[in-house]
Amino acid sequence: MAAATTLALLVTLAALHGAAVVLAGDPPFSCGPSSAEASEGLAFCDVTLAPAQRAADLVSRLTLAEKIAQLGDQAAGVPRLGVPGYKWWNEALHGLATSGKGLHFDAVGGVRAATSFPQVLLTAAAFDDDLWFRIGQAIGREARALFNVGQAEGLTIWSPNVNIFRDPRWGRGQETPGEDPAVASRYALAFVRGIQGNSSSSLLQTSACCKHATAYDLEDWNGVARYSFVARVTAQDLEDTFNPPFRSCVVEGKASCIMCAYTAINGVPACANTDLLTGTVRGDWGLDGYIASDCDAVAIMRDAQRYAPTPEDAVAVSLKAGLDIDCGSYIQQHATAAIQQGKLTEQDIDKALTNLFAVRMRLGHFDGDPRINMYGALGAADICTPEHRNLALEAAQDGIVLLKNDGSILPLDRSTVTSAAVIGPNANDGMALIANYFGPPCESTTPLKGLQSYVNNVRFVAGCNSAACDVAATDQAVALASSEDYVFLFMGLSQQQESEGKDRTSLLLPGMQHSLITAVADASKRPVILVLLSGGPVDITFAQSNPKIGAILWAGYPGQAGGLAIAKVLFGDHNPSGRLPVTWYPEEFTKVPMTDMRMRADPTSGYPGRSYRFYQGKTVYKFGYGLSYSIFSRRLVYGTSMPALSSTVLTGLRETMTEDGDRSYHVDDIGTDGCEQLKFPAMVEVQNHGPMDGKHSALMFLRWPNTKGGSPASQLIGFRSQHLKAGETANLRFDISPCEHFSRVRADGRKVIDIGSHFIMVDNHEMEIRFEA
Repeated sequence: MAAATTLALLVTLAALHGAAVVLAGDPPFSCGPSSAEASEGLAFCDVTLAPAQRAADLVSRLTLAEKIAQLGDQAAGVPRLGVPGYKWWNEALHGLATSGKGLHFDAVGGVRAATSFPQVLLTAAAFDDDLWFRIGQAIGREARALFNVGQAEGLTIWSPNVNIFRDPRWGRGQETPGEDPAVASRYALAFVRGIQGNSSSSLLQTSACCKHATAYDLEDWNGVARYSFVARVTAQDLEDTFNPPFRSCVVEGKASCIMCAYTAINGVPACANTDLLTGTVRGDWGLDGYIASDCDAVAIMRDAQRYAPTPEDAVAVSLKAGLDIDCGSYIQQHATAAIQQGKLTEQDIDKALTNLFAVRMRLGHFDGDPRINMYGALGAADICTPEHRNLALEAAQDGIVLLKNDGSILPLDRSTVTSAAVIGPNANDGMALIANYFGPPCESTTPLKGLQSYVNNVRFVAGCNSAACDVAATDQAVALASSEDYVFLFMGLSQQQESEGKDRTSLLLPGMQHSLITAVADASKRPVILVLLSGGPVDITFAQSNPKIGAILWAGYPGQAGGLAIAKVLFGDHNPSGRLPVTWYPEEFTKVPMTDMRMRADPTSGYPGRSYRFYQGKTVYKFGYGLSYSIFSRRLVYGTSMPALSSTVLTGLRETMTEDGDRSYHVDDIGTDGCEQLKFPAMVEVQNHGPMDGKHSALMFLRWPNTKGGSPASQLIGFRSQHLKAGETANLRFDISPCEHFSRVRADGRKVIDIGSHFIMVDNHEMEIRFEA
């Protein structure tokens, strides 16, 4: 027993230090050179054929029972054809996760950990698509490596989540790139390209799946559950808010999967919506891949939504609408009866299976041993590498947002900090770092541990029993705060307040956190430093205005290196550059029902609208807000050379009258070639006036001269990140596409470009661009 315990401990320590290199296991595959299926010359083993052609051949050889057994996330093998079983459900939202069924981390003798990057919302705060690409790339490499060593039964990754963070109470908003469709679209593109691998090869490193299409952003609020919620969404909001990230996934990122949501959109469940799945996703956007349901979404069409009267009807309506696979076993259980009742045909199943097996062909599952393909050299040594660990630290550092810094209390000089009090439930909780959809991290540096690497004399009390803080040790925390040189408070939220299946009802800090923070601040010798770990925004108006709270950081859920990243920011080894990817609303916003899906404000009823694009109300912090230790200036540097868009491209186009009487061009009328010819560059000069080197993200917006027709007050059209030394100046190029960036969406869902003025904005600098008749 003692020897076994010692061995387990050594394996744990090895994993935490990146030394997990042993595994006895082989990846599953078909069509090896000595296999019967290859020796018989079966077409599905012929690598010279197109994936869809190979898939169709395999499907044609299956019996009906064998076909139906493939239609759930756990697909049975077909031994007579050499086809191994397969698990479709695998998660890697911000690192390889155990939330699905196909990825395994062995207790002894295998790979025990994977790199845990920050939760997505914090990563989005970096406004850096190169960073997002590199994170996706690292996750894809680790997934393929885990597969190669036999600890993964699938390479279909059901990530990323690119839903719009529409309401600040949404429990899963933390998983998303934020509230802006342009940011979410850029994130989707970068992450998908990274995780799927070399775009010049037909072989996928992994298969990405963008979820959850579409207009899904409610878990369980005031008795309304996601399983039965009917979202009433306008064509305008679908086109300019909810759908763009999914379009980017498919059209630009070439994602090989889309997952449909639980949401019933205007009465029709997303996974039974022919217009969405077949018309839009596969038709208009050209999906080359498969469509998966969210887990049990087919079952709830009958059980919760009452959309289909029988299980057989639910199965038939979803497959005929364009669904290819069920997360669950409902289709596997009821498809035979659906066929017997004449509600479903074998051809419907063949179509779905061809899409599924074509993706597996592209993953190399039918090319023989995957350890001889272009990703075959990846193994245990490619997981938790120093490069990936450094990337996790970089991502956490770049995402952290400095919200307040009165009197430039930060950065701290470590030589002058003789002692520190660390207070808060999130200070020494490793789970507070890694959020949801997680796997075992390579290492874990809590904020307490991070500070201890900078300050010799650190004393810690949790102050609260948990982030819920329904029990507070206020007297103990106050006594500690009054006795130490500096005070650091690590407060915020946890997965108990916000998570899948759980929305918040309040935007305030939970329980007694407010009173604890205030009491500690009052007792401290100097202004305290407040660090918030949370996904969604919180109303901390009290802390903004309290002079005894000198600095505030938002650190999201920062991943395995989060504690070190926070310490590096606090002590000036990293200059903060994160900017909020969501609006922080006041508590009064909770009067707005989560079930109201409208994005645009309605002043006649007092409805304030949502997101910086449409919200007409007070904010705690605005979208894009973030401070630095340096002073950066930004200005547009093109003047008279900027074009007046009276291009010959527009000559002869039929002018149309929009619903509000303004003249405009339909983007569809301009056409793909015309839109390409209208593109032009814009340059932004960014200067770091010091005193520190640092990274900076420049955001460019478009402003319309009015908001007729429901156009946003402003719209982000581009962002660029650049590291600048103190005193350095750089010109950042923004590529402007008028058809994409200057268009607005009419009430009927059509995109138009208004004739007249459009204004590019960077901070307070504006430049007018005109479309002429």
